[in-house]
Amino acid sequence: MIATLKFTTLLLAVVVCWATQDYGYKDVEEPTLGDSQYGSLWPLPQKVQMSTVAFKLSGASFQIVDAKESSSGASCSLLQNSSFCCRSTDELSVDSPVAVLKAPKVWGALRGREIQDFPRFAHRGLLLDTSRHFLPIKVILANLEAMAWNKFNVFHWHIVDDHSFPYMSRTFPQLSQQGAYHPYTHVYTPSDVKMIIEFARLRGIRVVSEFDTPGHTQSWGKGQKDLLTPCYSGTSPSGSFGPVNPILNTTYDFMTMFFKEVSTVFPDAYIHLGGDEVDFSCWKSNPDIQKFMAQQGFGTDYSKLESFYIQRLLDIVTTTNKGYMIWQEVIDNGVKLKSNTVVHVWMGNKFEEELQKVTGAGFTTILSAPWYLDYISYGQDWQRYYKVEPLSFNGTDAQKKLVVGGEACLWGEFVDATNLTPRLWPRASAVGERLWSDKDVKDTNDAYSRLIQHRCRMVQ
Repeated sequence: MIATLKFTTLLLAVVVCWATQDYGYKDVEEPTLGDSQYGSLWPLPQKVQMSTVAFKLSGASFQIVDAKESSSGASCSLLQNSSFCCRSTDELSVDSPVAVLKAPKVWGALRGREIQDFPRFAHRGLLLDTSRHFLPIKVILANLEAMAWNKFNVFHWHIVDDHSFPYMSRTFPQLSQQGAYHPYTHVYTPSDVKMIIEFARLRGIRVVSEFDTPGHTQSWGKGQKDLLTPCYSGTSPSGSFGPVNPILNTTYDFMTMFFKEVSTVFPDAYIHLGGDEVDFSCWKSNPDIQKFMAQQGFGTDYSKLESFYIQRLLDIVTTTNKGYMIWQEVIDNGVKLKSNTVVHVWMGNKFEEELQKVTGAGFTTILSAPWYLDYISYGQDWQRYYKVEPLSFNGTDAQKKLVVGGEACLWGEFVDATNLTPRLWPRASAVGERLWSDKDVKDTNDAYSRLIQHRCRMVQ
């Protein structure tokens, strides 16, 4: 009976893993399942030659040797401890009974075990939202592992938002004490954050934190008095609050101290500062804001007030020697930005026009608009993400070089620990290959054959 039960469980796993071929998709053509000449490689390398000859990699005889000019040295634990499980980058020459991997950088050696390979885009990101629903650490780590399997190299951590403030600040502990769903069980402690950053680093993944202001800050106001703008109903306060109050000096004192801490906790060269979806209605209702607008000569153009705040914030972050990323509304609203600003394009309609506009202004750009994975539909919707061409906009070669990559985004309104992983994978894998492989890799039938095998590999 036990043996039969085990066999039944195994059979069920195989059926589930291969059942994806039976699901239809009304909006796109159903792919045809066949054998790919590339087996189960994902994402597809830039150049690969397949052979029927098997070459067994022996752990006992495997060696890592540094070139004379190498700066990593034999003590580089990242390479010494890595599991060389045959993925891909740079160049691996196989001439039985010897195989030689050559890579100019540690990350190339970490990723490159098979072939001559390199990514098409440098920035291959995935956004997870830990505010709308708190994500346990084990879920984040599991998805960082999946990111590595799909050659994503940036974890965009949208760590706080209106709904909750799970980031535990050393400087302002009251932010999570008052703003998290629970002050002890639903927070990321300094040691938690450090562990996640290190876990990601060992897999060649950067962690870019996002602290979005002046909107999306309702949870901030619970622990930081006078940070948010009081809204008015007629001549009286309504009891509700709007975006960050941009007219108080205390606001900028707080932001200076807070981002000084953030810049030391997150070692990446960039911080994402958000800047999207700022609702002006509360600012418009507040008599002190109205008076400030008149004094500054802003009239009734509240995008100028937003610009005033953002510029002050950018100056603060610049003093921490960090670069910054912002959502596209900041540039759409005319905020003056430094030339090294990274603009994140996310609005789905007419994103080609936005790419043309942003790159035309000379800004480095990241694309997410076509890859919002929280929008789900029946069947094989991965094809929709796979068929996107990030450089399909009208622009010069110089403009297109400014598009350094993209990100798949999984916002958390309807996502928590119970459904995040199956909703994200293997749909995000399609984005991973689009950002890694050559632009001419676009055969959905071939991709389908490789993707279902890659999914099985990830499940196992």
